[in-house]
Amino acid sequence: MMSRTILFPSGKPEQKETLAEYRRRGGYDGYCWAVTHDGAAAVIEQITQARLRGRGGAGFPTAQKIALCAQAEGRHKYVVVNGGEDEPGSFKDRTLLEYTPHAVLEGALLAAFAVGANQVIFYTNEGYTEARERIWEALEEARMAGFLGDEILGTNFSIDADTKAAPTPYVAGEDTAVLEALEGREPKPRPKPPYPVTAGLNGQPTLVNNVETLANIPPIIRYGPEWYRRIGTAESFGTMLYSLNEEWANPGVYELPYGATEGELVKLAGGLKSGAPLRAILHGGPSSAFLLPNPDRVLSPESLRAENSSIGCGVTRAYGESTCMMDVALDIARFFAKECCGQCPACRMETSNIATILEKVLLGQAPALMLDQIPKLLEFNKGKGYCSLINMPGPPLLSAMKLFPEDFEAHLKTGSCPTK
Repeated sequence: MMSRTILFPSGKPEQKETLAEYRRRGGYDGYCWAVTHDGAAAVIEQITQARLRGRGGAGFPTAQKIALCAQAEGRHKYVVVNGGEDEPGSFKDRTLLEYTPHAVLEGALLAAFAVGANQVIFYTNEGYTEARERIWEALEEARMAGFLGDEILGTNFSIDADTKAAPTPYVAGEDTAVLEALEGREPKPRPKPPYPVTAGLNGQPTLVNNVETLANIPPIIRYGPEWYRRIGTAESFGTMLYSLNEEWANPGVYELPYGATEGELVKLAGGLKSGAPLRAILHGGPSSAFLLPNPDRVLSPESLRAENSSIGCGVTRAYGESTCMMDVALDIARFFAKECCGQCPACRMETSNIATILEKVLLGQAPALMLDQIPKLLEFNKGKGYCSLINMPGPPLLSAMKLFPEDFEAHLKTGSCPTK
């Protein structure tokens, strides 16, 4: 029977692996073969054929970033493992680093070999104490085994690795903000172009990839792109890690293939801890659109995109029938207003104004027409910031207003929730 998982054999984290345990399941076999036989071009070609896309939220083709970085001219090249993970509710990257750090490290080393980098940097959330310790252990084990250092496996490929603490602001996980933080400045996004693959850390070509994305590379190299493409849908290949938080009866990280249904995920989660029926579900984190629950909904980038939502980084939040979605929308608006770094005037104005409007609606102190200003504000500012945060408040807010107008109307009229 074809396995439905790639990163965790049972579909969820169970055992914190040592190097020996990772090697027993084929760990570093692909890396050793690539370095001594296949060569960098073959690694890029296999990732291209597998059609791997980033798992950090944007879904950019991984091989395209790698190829661009490989082609870029520079004295020094870097691979940055982006484990900032400041998306509210997301803990899949922390889980991977704690349970299978060598899978992430092997993926980073393969990417470094492919682009011609000689340094890997793990940029990991400063609050992830255990994950950072596990990375250090993995780096030491890899050095002792000869996978890190000079002239790897008797070749002319040399590679070193280090770890850096990532600050916790939301925008600190954006690729160029990562570079700013690593260079000792405030973690604020840079204007683009240039892009990191051509002018990144210290002005040199830099590949910045999410933890889960890199962990997908070793199985592709080990088993081949054809094997990888047999998992998933006709358009999206591989699996996704879903972060399920404390509102669920069975919180945790679950791995499912693209193409699994919402019903399968909810069954694993055990439904809401409160036992209440679902009123709304939010796949992909706070920048996605709310949806009405549908157990038959296919979980894949293309299927959620068709519903004007997103699979994002795999965070799945749920809301029971007594939840006021006006309250939820306001919490998200306040989050974006707080996390806006402030350097782009349009973003600063948009996020603060939306939060202010909703606060007035909450208290019944706003005319009904005030809500009509929100779509106009979002449309006017679309794409005007250095990063995508300026586009993020729209999907959750507009979808909440469309799906649950009675919640907003009750607040406009009475200043109280209709569900309480």
